[in-house]
Amino acid sequence: MTSNVHTYTSITANYLPKARVLAESIKRVDPSVTFHLVLSDDLPSGFDLTQEPFDNVILADDLPIENFRPWVFSHTVVELCTAVKGLALETIFDKYGADKVFYFDPDMAVFSRLDELSSLLDQHSTLLTPHQTEPESSVAAIMDNEMASLKYGVFNLGFVGVRNSPEGRRFSRWWADRLLQFCHDDHPRGLFTDQKWVNLAPCFFEDIKVLRSPAFNVATWNLTNRKATGTMADGVLINDEPLGFYHFSGFDSGAQEIMLNKYGENSPALYELRNWYIAECERHGQSALGKLPSKFAHFDDGSVISKAHRLLYRERLDLQKAFPDPFATAKGGYKEWFANNASQTQDFRVLSVDANASFRDVVQDMSSFFHQTAYSGKANSWPKRQMLRLMAGLLNFGVRLIK
Repeated sequence: MTSNVHTYTSITANYLPKARVLAESIKRVDPSVTFHLVLSDDLPSGFDLTQEPFDNVILADDLPIENFRPWVFSHTVVELCTAVKGLALETIFDKYGADKVFYFDPDMAVFSRLDELSSLLDQHSTLLTPHQTEPESSVAAIMDNEMASLKYGVFNLGFVGVRNSPEGRRFSRWWADRLLQFCHDDHPRGLFTDQKWVNLAPCFFEDIKVLRSPAFNVATWNLTNRKATGTMADGVLINDEPLGFYHFSGFDSGAQEIMLNKYGENSPALYELRNWYIAECERHGQSALGKLPSKFAHFDDGSVISKAHRLLYRERLDLQKAFPDPFATAKGGYKEWFANNASQTQDFRVLSVDANASFRDVVQDMSSFFHQTAYSGKANSWPKRQMLRLMAGLLNFGVRLIK
């Protein structure tokens, strides 16, 4: 490529093996591309940038975010890694002078056609990939795929390309601002991190290109209309086009394998691709690093921060003023206040489980649900309260074992 092209991804340390696979795949396609690792965590022990496929590391702590620790506390780990994407994009434009920037989720691998994407940014300010580009034909696929797009967003923000042009920067500044304030997984309010916001992008900005090629952002949610042929050795084709990049979304939760078996059984090449990805992640340290806890997942005494802790703090300005460092547990911090008072302010009626959530997060949320219910008016007898407390304790113990 002749232009100044940069790429980046956003992770916590446990996703480092996947990010290495992504960066290596990009460097194989085009070694001239600059790759930035955006990390909302501490670098793991032994990390040596000179031995990594990354050109640079951008720490979330160094991004221009006011009241950083309260802001971080108000986000789950997934929300956090998404919320910094917009500011990281602005930083890559401003500090590193990029002409074009591509974001890829860490659970992706790039196989070809980066030059084609770069050429498209010569003509357009922003590139987006929809979850589906063809209508589904079965009720099951409509429910699995089209209805998921209606719920989670038309475009998959595991990929976005932006040019450093007036219109591209207008998009990136808007996106960064929305993510700073509203990057939440909050379905009742119509939010799903960054994806639902970008439904509005074609209405707000000129020059957006929607990529309709079946070979870009291939994933289980669009396999009903995408046939994979070929081999890893000779090249994988999607509907007879060379595969651009593949998205292994839902890998850790097991959803990727389930949906691949449901919709990809006629594409043996995808199983070879999956086996390759498992081996590559393992080669880059999946077993050793894949379960590292994020430094922002715990209070400073090591205890786990639940979603309930974060949600209440996010909604209450008085708590944000009273506890400017909610991670701190000394001298009656937010954790102690929550334990003594949260049951009087919250009434959890429904436990919702996101299909893409990690097993550990689901167990943690269940523990919080039982704990809060035990101290609410719904547990109106001593036996009920004791049973709920026992359930919460067992689940919390399970969370520690899953680390």
